[in-house]
Amino acid sequence: MAKTEVILTHQIVGLGAESDQVKVAAGYARNYLFPQGLAVPLSAANKRRIEALRARRAEREAHELNTMNELAKSVSKLLCLLTVKTGEDGKMFGTVTSGMIADQLKTQFDILLDKKQIHLETPIRALGDHEVELRLHADVTTKLKVRVESSTPLPVPEAPVPAEAGKEEHPRTEKRGRRPEVAHAKGEAGGKKPHGPRPGRPDKAPKAEKAE
Repeated sequence: MAKTEVILTHQIVGLGAESDQVKVAAGYARNYLFPQGLAVPLSAANKRRIEALRARRAEREAHELNTMNELAKSVSKLLCLLTVKTGEDGKMFGTVTSGMIADQLKTQFDILLDKKQIHLETPIRALGDHEVELRLHADVTTKLKVRVESSTPLPVPEAPVPAEAGKEEHPRTEKRGRRPEVAHAKGEAGGKKPHGPRPGRPDKAPKAEKAE
């Protein structure tokens, strides 16, 4: 396949940035790069444009660096929430990937990141809080707090029922105390009757002495 050398006038991911001289397939340059204004053929006349392209590139990169630094400060204060399905034992079905985190950043905070900027050494496989590294720029990295929660409520264990809980407790009948007048009538222990005239009965008149 024939190759041709071009000067890039715009940044192209995976190929280069403004002012870079790269070799590409002739058909790719002719059918895509040149018509889109993304590159120009390498020539003496076009080489004079390199300095201007380098200055524009430096300005763009400085702006991107400043933007990513500000984004890093904001992202470090966020908590990204992901809800996943789990089994009865609380274990997740599947894993949380960088693509899923990127989707939630867009949905929850309107932050657009490429999933390649979200670095996971291994996919997240457990519920709870996790720290994920974000590589926002060649010179800018930050941490994002990710909380993974279950959309399936865990079963609540039933409290054991005591063995006697099913028995009906009959209310105890309180013993009535003795009436004060009855207790007074009976007197102290031993059954002795109280001295003195009985209430409600007149006293007997004393007997008359016989005359001598």
